[in-house]
Amino acid sequence: MSEKVAVVTGSSRGIGKAIALRLAQEGYDIVVNYARSKTAAEETAREIEALGRRALVVKANVGDVEKIRDMFAHIDEAFGRVDVLVNNAASGVLRPAMELEETHWNWTMNINSKALLFCAQEAAKRMEKVGGGKIVSISSLGSIRYLENYTAVGVSKAALEALTRYLAVELAPKNIAVNAVSGGAVDTDALKHFPNRDELLADAAANTPAGRPVKPEDIVNAVLFLLSDAAEMIRGQTIIVDGGRSLLL
Repeated sequence: MSEKVAVVTGSSRGIGKAIALRLAQEGYDIVVNYARSKTAAEETAREIEALGRRALVVKANVGDVEKIRDMFAHIDEAFGRVDVLVNNAASGVLRPAMELEETHWNWTMNINSKALLFCAQEAAKRMEKVGGGKIVSISSLGSIRYLENYTAVGVSKAALEALTRYLAVELAPKNIAVNAVSGGAVDTDALKHFPNRDELLADAAANTPAGRPVKPEDIVNAVLFLLSDAAEMIRGQTIIVDGGRSLLL
């Protein structure tokens, strides 16, 4: 694995950063992608380099196809290969359905759904040249359950999970495995944007059968499993990591 390269979108902070650091520990060189947090992305890169791996910091709004293509051109120059894509970057407008505007919808769908398609297209071209690869996306329970104020994001994540299935079939002949991980409520910076954050965390603490809320490392562990050889025959699946919370909904 000494020369393998992993692209982790939205990896300047939160779960994306945690995934990037774990992959660096596992021996991958890392592409640290960010849209706004340059300082945080550079700090992530320094932590990766402290682990003895190379890091490339690339600013790109993955909701923009041209920015995606530019990002992969930079990756070609720096590394010349891609072995893993973790489609983690996410955004979205948190409003009830009747308050959503077209700009809210397009922004959310572009970053959370369209990005997977076009990042996967670019990554697959490079993975094919090195004999295959793995793609894992980060979803959420809002794709299959109603969450307050989550209409646009939930629908975008449902689209992401459907696209995961289609990509898994179409990329299988290229030896590329495609899956997703869907997490319960995790206390990260992203959750601070939820108007009902405290309620979500309290619910997870009180009603998760496993006895505790989901932690970032729980999501990271699932991603690493899907990227491993042990998951070779898991294709097009969305693995729910929620401590059993959704079973009670």
